[in-house]
Amino acid sequence: MRNYVEIFSGVTGREVTQEDLITMSEAVYNFQRVFNIRLGYGLRDHDDIPYRSVGPVTAEEYESRAERYDEQVRETLGLEPGDMTTEEKMAALREHREEQYERLKDAVYERRGWTSNVVPKVETLKRLGIDFPEVVAVVRRHL
Repeated sequence: MRNYVEIFSGVTGREVTQEDLITMSEAVYNFQRVFNIRLGYGLRDHDDIPYRSVGPVTAEEYESRAERYDEQVRETLGLEPGDMTTEEKMAALREHREEQYERLKDAVYERRGWTSNVVPKVETLKRLGIDFPEVVAVVRRHL
């Protein structure tokens, strides 16, 4: 991080701290989020991970690593895999993983100062100095 501070200061002639760079990055990220929302993208549904990432997606895939997945069903979900079909085990794992991912998204959104639908709050925009009327107008439509 120190290198970035030195490079930024050297290129711009403006002295900054690590915290300044982090805040600038946060402002850019929030502005990008607002811009995407304005274009019709960037809400919660757009933050879903691909179906494949929650895997396994086929019975063959599950069965090729049955020992590993059965252990997850047993240890993580507290279910007895021997009493379930492959499809039931896959569905249980997928449901658990998707619930965990939703909880992770909620925590990230809250920490970033966004609503549960991934819209930056007006207070967040003000804190970052990007509470321009046009930006706030985009956000207010989704609050």
